Amino acid sequence: MTASTALPVEKDTLNRRMITISIMLATIMQTLDGTIANVALPHMQGSLSASQDQITWVLTSFIVAAAIATPLTAWFSDRFGQKNVLLASIAGFTVASALCGLSTSLSAIVGARLLQGISGAALVPLSQSILLDINPREKHGSAMAVWGMGVMVGPILGPTLGGWLTESLNWRWVFFINLPVGLLAFYGVWKTIRKSAAPGTMYFDMFGFATLSIAIGAMQMLLDRGEQNDWFSSTETWIEAITLGVSLSYFIVHTAAQPVNRSFFDYRLLKNSNYITGLLFIFIVGVVLFATRALTPTMLQGLMNYPAALAGMVTAPSGLGTMMAMLIVGKLIGRVDLRLLLATGFSITAFSLWQMSGYTLGIQQSQIVWPGLVQGIGLGLVFVPLSAATFATLSPEMRAQGTAIYSLVRNIGSSIGIALVQTMLTRNTQIVHSTLVQHITYASPAMQDSAVTQSFNLATAAGWAALNAEITRQAAMVAYVNDFWLMMLMTLAVIPLLLFIRPPRKNTPLEIDHAAME
Repeated sequence: MTASTALPVEKDTLNRRMITISIMLATIMQTLDGTIANVALPHMQGSLSASQDQITWVLTSFIVAAAIATPLTAWFSDRFGQKNVLLASIAGFTVASALCGLSTSLSAIVGARLLQGISGAALVPLSQSILLDINPREKHGSAMAVWGMGVMVGPILGPTLGGWLTESLNWRWVFFINLPVGLLAFYGVWKTIRKSAAPGTMYFDMFGFATLSIAIGAMQMLLDRGEQNDWFSSTETWIEAITLGVSLSYFIVHTAAQPVNRSFFDYRLLKNSNYITGLLFIFIVGVVLFATRALTPTMLQGLMNYPAALAGMVTAPSGLGTMMAMLIVGKLIGRVDLRLLLATGFSITAFSLWQMSGYTLGIQQSQIVWPGLVQGIGLGLVFVPLSAATFATLSPEMRAQGTAIYSLVRNIGSSIGIALVQTMLTRNTQIVHSTLVQHITYASPAMQDSAVTQSFNLATAAGWAALNAEITRQAAMVAYVNDFWLMMLMTLAVIPLLLFIRPPRKNTPLEIDHAAME
């Protein structure tokens, strides 16, 4: 069904906008919940009588469940239809949010977060797939700009909104805020999206799904608990690593031996150079975006004594930069070579990380705002063209699985990125601390300064403790700078791979497969 044969253009356009608003409400709700609870963890810890180690399961249970359930999106859509899966996902996520807010024990909230992750896993890939379906090819750039804003701005604004809700009300409203949004999204999807027939042709490979799920779960456990367990000094880490290796090996061998129509993973996707290159790029975007978001708030609050609300305010312009860039780049798709847009975006992102590598303990607020804004612009320029380039040469029948794997790789990138920078932060802080301590002696020129000896009276235990705290603070700042350098180098390293991307052909026939409308 096309717009010209089904409905007047005006009604078709209006309905497309209503579909977009509805599915983006659901997408933003899901992506916000990946980070909105971060700043509320200390409040939850006291309320639920949990230890520091235990309360992190509120975050990891959501990530693990979403990562495991994401690859099921294509099969569920084929079996039950996109509209039914989307409605079930929104309803399940909304109910789970209410259960999170009502939880009175750690086990209850972890169970509710698992349900949240499972229910919401399909929202991001389905929203991307539906936006591509309901828009003609020449509008795919604008559609991906809208989708990208929801996917990227959600995690950026999550900590800011979560901090405000926690301080103004209490931590339970971090979850209750989803209820009105979920109800509006459910009604909008139910009212505007046309129910299409479910082909039911995709075979469900239970063994493939089970081995992939175990591998993803083991990887997430390894990344989440590795630092606490001192990595491979712990038996638990070895068990998780072996489980990951064995499960992933079984998955690869099993799915490679299956016919395409009976395999959980369609290996034809690996033959598409645009798609594979896009997966690598979105992995790096996941690493850089989420790692930076994990580093900056802790740096501001832990080293520079920023209140949570102020830390949120000075990091929020990054989200503003992303939104601005996406609104602009959506109109450039089709007019400017995608590879040029991607090169520009990655270069700007690398420049912002170079600016961050110059951070010191004495930086002003403006020196935090501007690099964040620049990074937001760079990532905004990357995300939309990257989505367009990744799916430009992918056939429509492979789009559902393609978008699910795309979202999965981005999530894996974010998990690895956060684990990597946190591990480096801890280790580099220890190394730099040891190096600095070697230069602190009674004979050091600095120790002869009266101002220094007044602040750090080494004749007292308190003086020694204060000096050690300051050395640790300085060492941590160096470690943060090293992390920013690492992310800059990673961003620069992928730019040459743009040569492997083929831009869409000009005058490609426009095919509109509407998910609309009554």
